[in-house]
Amino acid sequence: MALGDLMASRYSQSSVMTAVVSNHFDECASSHDDADFGSHRQDSETASSSHGNASASTTTSMAYLPQNKVLYELRHEAFEGCVPTGPSDNGLVSKWRPKDRMKTGCVALVLCLNIGVDPPDVIKISPCARMECWIDPFSMASRKAMETIGKTLSSQYERWQPKARCRYQLDPPVEEVKKLCNTCRKYAKSERVLFHYNGHGVPKPTANGEIWLFNMSYTQYIPLPISDLDSWLKTPSIYVFDCSAAGLIVNAFHELNDWGASGSSRDCILLAACEAHETLPQSAEFPADVFTSCLTTPIKMALRWFCKRSLLRESLDDSLIDKIPGRQNDRKTLLGELNWIFTAVTDTIAWNVLPHDLFQRLFRQDLLVASLFRNFLLAERIMRSANCSPISHPMLPPTHQHHMWDAWDMAAEICLAQLPSLIEDPNAEFVASPFFTEQLTAFEVWLDHGSEHKKPPEQLPIVLQVLLSQSHRFRALFLLGRFLDMGPWAVDLALSVGIFPYVLKLLQTITPELRQILVFIWTKILALDKSCQVDLVKDGGHTYFIRFLDSMEAYPEQRAMAAFVLAVIVDGHRRGQEVCIKAGLIHVCLKHLQGSTPNDLQVDALLLQWLCLCMGKLWEDFPEAQIIGLQADAPAIYVPLLSEPQPEVRACAVFALGTLLDMGAGSRDGVGGDDECDDDEKIRAEISIVSSLLSVVSDGSPLVRAEVAVALGRFAFGHNKHLKSIAAAYWKPQSNSLLNSLPSLANIKGTGSGFSSSNQYMPHGNIVTSQIGSLLRVGNDNPSVVQDGSVSTSSPLANSGIMHGSPLSDDSSQHSDSGILNGGVSNGVVNHSSSKPMDNAMYSQSVLAMCTFAKDPSPRIASLGRRILSIVGIEQVVAKPLKTGSGVRPGEPSTSYPSHNFSGLARSSSWLDMNGGHLPLSFLTPPVSPPRSNFLTGMRRVYSLEFRPHLINSPDSGLADPLLGSGGSSGASERSLLPQSTIYNWSCGYFSKPLLALSDDSEEIPARREEREKFALEHIVKCQHSSASKLYSNNQIASWDTKFETGTKTILLQPFSPIVIAADENERIRIWNYEEGILLNSFDNHDFFDKGIAKLCLVNELDDSLLLTASCNGNIRIWKDYDLKNKQKLVTAFSSIQGHKPGVRSLNAVVDWQQQSGYLYASGEISSIMLWDLDREQLVNSIPSTSDCSISALAASQVHGGQFAAGFVDGSVRLYDVRMPEMLVCETRPHSQKVERVVGIGFQPGLDPAKIVSASQAGYIQFLDIRSRRDPYLTINAHRGSLTALAVHRHAPVIASGSAKQLIKVFSLEGKPLGSIRNLHHTFMGQKISSVSCLTFHPYQVLLAAGAVDGSVTIYADDNAQAR
Repeated sequence: MALGDLMASRYSQSSVMTAVVSNHFDECASSHDDADFGSHRQDSETASSSHGNASASTTTSMAYLPQNKVLYELRHEAFEGCVPTGPSDNGLVSKWRPKDRMKTGCVALVLCLNIGVDPPDVIKISPCARMECWIDPFSMASRKAMETIGKTLSSQYERWQPKARCRYQLDPPVEEVKKLCNTCRKYAKSERVLFHYNGHGVPKPTANGEIWLFNMSYTQYIPLPISDLDSWLKTPSIYVFDCSAAGLIVNAFHELNDWGASGSSRDCILLAACEAHETLPQSAEFPADVFTSCLTTPIKMALRWFCKRSLLRESLDDSLIDKIPGRQNDRKTLLGELNWIFTAVTDTIAWNVLPHDLFQRLFRQDLLVASLFRNFLLAERIMRSANCSPISHPMLPPTHQHHMWDAWDMAAEICLAQLPSLIEDPNAEFVASPFFTEQLTAFEVWLDHGSEHKKPPEQLPIVLQVLLSQSHRFRALFLLGRFLDMGPWAVDLALSVGIFPYVLKLLQTITPELRQILVFIWTKILALDKSCQVDLVKDGGHTYFIRFLDSMEAYPEQRAMAAFVLAVIVDGHRRGQEVCIKAGLIHVCLKHLQGSTPNDLQVDALLLQWLCLCMGKLWEDFPEAQIIGLQADAPAIYVPLLSEPQPEVRACAVFALGTLLDMGAGSRDGVGGDDECDDDEKIRAEISIVSSLLSVVSDGSPLVRAEVAVALGRFAFGHNKHLKSIAAAYWKPQSNSLLNSLPSLANIKGTGSGFSSSNQYMPHGNIVTSQIGSLLRVGNDNPSVVQDGSVSTSSPLANSGIMHGSPLSDDSSQHSDSGILNGGVSNGVVNHSSSKPMDNAMYSQSVLAMCTFAKDPSPRIASLGRRILSIVGIEQVVAKPLKTGSGVRPGEPSTSYPSHNFSGLARSSSWLDMNGGHLPLSFLTPPVSPPRSNFLTGMRRVYSLEFRPHLINSPDSGLADPLLGSGGSSGASERSLLPQSTIYNWSCGYFSKPLLALSDDSEEIPARREEREKFALEHIVKCQHSSASKLYSNNQIASWDTKFETGTKTILLQPFSPIVIAADENERIRIWNYEEGILLNSFDNHDFFDKGIAKLCLVNELDDSLLLTASCNGNIRIWKDYDLKNKQKLVTAFSSIQGHKPGVRSLNAVVDWQQQSGYLYASGEISSIMLWDLDREQLVNSIPSTSDCSISALAASQVHGGQFAAGFVDGSVRLYDVRMPEMLVCETRPHSQKVERVVGIGFQPGLDPAKIVSASQAGYIQFLDIRSRRDPYLTINAHRGSLTALAVHRHAPVIASGSAKQLIKVFSLEGKPLGSIRNLHHTFMGQKISSVSCLTFHPYQVLLAAGAVDGSVTIYADDNAQAR
């Protein structure tokens, strides 16, 4: 099956799985599918049944168990924890590249045969080996024989290295050898020289390793010291010594170069026929130069040796082997096939037994050296059979018994069996050997069972060889793709075996069926090693991928891979950027972005993501490309992507838009300010881009917000001077306050929001008008009234003089007290002495967005926000944590995540909203004025805040993040402050992971979930039959003193473990095992000063649950591994409430989570209810609350997705259904006896969507059936004026209420009292009574947990439970 088909099948499977478990409300978030809503409601009504029906159908039962799962994607793994690195272009991964390609440029052959005269130290046997280069020297005159042998050996070497210059000397004197060596070195220059010595006609080398030559008259043997030879040939060099006792020469080289001791760096390779004590074989079975024959004619030598040992010896004689048809370099012939198989076998043996760096040096660096070493392996096999051991330097491990030789013998036998018939009939068809097919099958078997921790597949070099054959290429590439998909280790192995030049060459083919596989293979290679971008550009490979990207036949994920390859090609590589622009990449990408109509969201999302990243990398720091992008109206094409459902796509679109912002070389801060507005088109484009970026400042995904922060950092760098002056003007003391004219972020006009209805939330005004007011509001006594973005001039900021003497930016100093600040305001625009490229509104909104980031609930984004604020001259102050609010007892370890000092960047109460209006901000000292060490003289500390001056070149810049560096605001140092985007590196990680195989734990997870579902369903049935259950004080099963100084604010019981989670007002979270009485974990939700917990919820409770914490300011943080000591990790964080009513100091957020739909509902002191889709991490709607009062209680139905109820401070209750066009189902005001806020609200157990329980502060509990009647059908006066908490069991027909009078009452749904509990807990001083602050039921058992204002948590069971 093709790789593309494999991918298709995999994605079809995953889409089926997704269809099974996905929740259908994802498609219903928009209010346009009215027909769908009606059908959903009919389904719900059909599924409804009376409470307690034991024989409920499976469908009804499954309504209680949500099938969806959120926040488990790759982006949730470690966003806060680590910074992704992306493909590497140096270091370990590039070790596969041969350091320096080598070539053997010259071959020197020295033959000392002295035909007819035997050397004195050799006694020859009879019959004796006589053949030299397959020539019998006694078959012709000795001189002619010498010439013939010399020419033959020269031609044999030339076959292995055609471009090498071969020179030979026959029976030479020393002077001729010296001349030959010097000539060869001179010709070869820095290339390698091969020196081949045949000493069959001279004595063995001396004990000192000297070789013998002749005198001029051939009357004497003359010794040549190895040191002389080495000095003439120099390095790099390779020596072949074919003589008896050749090991003596190797030993002499060792002594000369001291290889053993120091591992000399001299590039000198030795091949010797035998060891020091051995004599060459004399058997007539072998040629006299058996070692040379193995090295230069391996196929002939191997077949002759094999035939004498095989069953073919009867039918084949040596003369037939000489007649094998074909050419060695033609793989379609018998000789070519044998040569190909031999190369594959010897390569495989070498790769499997040699260390990888040695394999690279000997088998991949130099073609001739590689051939000689392959053939050397054959020499070892053949000569060891004659009790002779060839040796080499570098030394190789023994290979003569490697099992791959058996595969060679079999392949040789199959080929040779055809030889007689092929010789008889030249037209007979040659049948190819099954060797390669069988080896590919062996490789495939390894792929099915192998892994990183097992021995690597030994067939990998054979796969490489098979790529040369058209008949096997497709299968080989497919299997290679499967192997590379196993991980970076597999890619590294494949590259080290030498796959790279082969797959590079294949990009020149136009075979359509190979395209998908080649793109996949290149994706895997570039995900590991970015340095290949240079090779691709050099060979024109980029055009291959641009064509593939532009084709519509391939699957979207495969085209995404092509976009990834192109993104790597242009990443930081100017030449790559230039050639891709020339090839029209920008227009190809924009065309497909513009015409994207996703069918399969997951797959198409990947393509959109990489089209954006590819464009971003192409534009990055390349002005020419940016201009082309702007001319093609790229910003307008990208804006709709900012509301895509996938956070990855939104983040990548932000990245692409951010790279279009021209930072220049500090150009906007230059002296020639009058030239800044020359390019009106560019300015308009930048305004459009910044407006689009500001629209996603409050996106639900940290991935997106991080990219917006980075893009705003680029904008801040390019418009540094103007942003600094705006920032300075906000806080500069003045009599004629500039604050009247501050523009509002609400003025940003949203485009492409995806909502057409006028009453729906436009997510592009995320930072609303009131935030400017809150940002500028000072003091507790004079809250500024904020309307339409303006602040009254009575603000104490105007007269307090707090910033007196503080160093402001050079720009604002330049205009001090004239122009800009004294009467320089006209129609809301500051009149600068130099023109600005944009109006003040845009700069103001940008500064406010930066402030928003600086107090982001995600620590990483808050750090980015502080970094970009420092670019515009606002420096953060280091804060000391408040002791009174820590909630940590002495001796208890305090763990937080992570321990940043957020220096009082409060939420809506604003930075300036500190006691007496003191500012937790200072301005960076400008480079033009000297640092003033005393500018903070006389300022006192407030709220433990320390002001610190920013000293030029100080090692600590005064910023909270030590990574921010230091120094003044010069272009270079400020550029170093710029936060760097991580979305590209993070996205690259996707392709490093296996893409073709489903994960190993795919079976384990459903098994665990099935077990939990079974447990849940069994206990749901028990709960539904527990109508007579009663809870009393004596049924207390656990009591825990949390040691919360501010009391227990909210609690939560885990469904499948005996674990209770509690939090206090200071957002200290503690997790306790109530069966074993063990504290499992304790940590702070965050380190901001502004504290207050609103709600704890469990997300994905049937799977690996996540802990959702909602702060009173609407900030949501979601934790995983929260019950492991100090191992908690932040999965995601965002602000769920966007803007609030003017003059409101606290948001008092109310939040609830609905697993069925994947929605989070949030409201508070605002006039709407925010609807967040946690799967998309996106605000999908803002539902008007249709009330002047704020919401005080919120409950989402855990059975009917999309339904929720809200209780208001005026005692009214409303039921909403987001599936309906109008959303509001009905409203009533059950608490009309006395205007009291609704303290608690909840859906009654069962499938009836309209039955609600609500409780007011006055103590009344009302039972409502909203659809049938507006008035309560049952009222209980539970607590007179002191009700503090309400809990409704999810499945059992019980409710509980708590009061400030230390009393908990339990009722049935008919209003019958089931118990009254004095909230007691035991201390060492006896029983203690405390006011109830919170109540919660266990989801699947009749267990009630109560939290009290004294910090205690008590758990009660019904009367059927055994006290533990």
